[in-house]
Amino acid sequence: MYDHKYLLDFTTEVFTRVGCNSDDAAAVAAVLVAAELRGHSSHGMIRVREYYELWKSGRVNVSPDVKVVHETPSTAVVDGDRCFGMVAGVRSMHLAIEKAAATGTGWVAARNSNHFGIAGYYAMMALEHDMVGIAVTNANPLVVPTFSVSRLLGTNPLAVAVPALEEPPFVADFATTPIARGKLAVSEKKGEKVPLGYVQDAEGNPSDDPGILRHGGGMVTLGGDRLHGSHKGYCMTAVIDIFSALFSGANFGPFVPPSVAYLPVPENQPGKGTGHFFGAMRIDAFRPANEFREAMDLWIRTFRNAKPAKGEQRVLIPGDPEREAEKEHLKSGISVVPAVVDDLKIIATELGFDFRK
Repeated sequence: MYDHKYLLDFTTEVFTRVGCNSDDAAAVAAVLVAAELRGHSSHGMIRVREYYELWKSGRVNVSPDVKVVHETPSTAVVDGDRCFGMVAGVRSMHLAIEKAAATGTGWVAARNSNHFGIAGYYAMMALEHDMVGIAVTNANPLVVPTFSVSRLLGTNPLAVAVPALEEPPFVADFATTPIARGKLAVSEKKGEKVPLGYVQDAEGNPSDDPGILRHGGGMVTLGGDRLHGSHKGYCMTAVIDIFSALFSGANFGPFVPPSVAYLPVPENQPGKGTGHFFGAMRIDAFRPANEFREAMDLWIRTFRNAKPAKGEQRVLIPGDPEREAEKEHLKSGISVVPAVVDDLKIIATELGFDFRK
């Protein structure tokens, strides 16, 4: 088990040594460790190796000139200058919050970025400002549209964070596929199979191989197949791609650059890098803040008190599992998959320091 503060310090040191300034290195580390704390190891320390390899391949700029390239009182477009996605993400969400404070709502699209970690991190930034936060991103094309074997879309997550009064906030953070790509990577590292309905092979047949993407296979959208509503998952994934790419001028669909160095960058890209989209909404722009918070408490309690199905102990509210995981990990530490530990040791050695056993 590793203390989260140690992982935070170690990860900050990694990205400082590759050339990031202290603020940018801290931003990358904060999002990765937040993922571990919240129980999403697929977006945690396993990503350090991926980001490190992207840097080694020259596909990430560690000294970016992140700037606003278009702006109105309530909207903006941010160019990340090929930065690590967390750098563009944190700055863009701060800007959305600033605009919401001034106008009621703020919307910021980002381009020329890279993988930004868990979307929920950015959505939750709005909570302390009495705001609802929204964050979406497109991702490298590993997902097939319904009825297709062509990998044209990303896992394209959606996160929404809503403040309450006495209850913990509502935090929904999910990929628009049955499983995140990082969780496939974790399963592969552990030598495990995955349930049918997550991925398909190059011919479109269901597969339980988490490494099938390396052999021409693809991930499917939420629903798994047409019979179970994959066309609805396809629509959700497509909407997020459009919001992330077409508002910002980033690449869409099959042109999004891979977040892993072993895959080539698509040729003839129509846009710039990976795209994100952020929103912040002041709750008092709609009704008095405390009135809204009280209503949100009632909503949460209503659903929390729903009768559980047979065999289930309780009904969860979005954000419950992550909050409980964070509480446990802060107390007991974070378990890191041995294969990921090996990667971290190699990276530390190459950069001239050590990763503690």
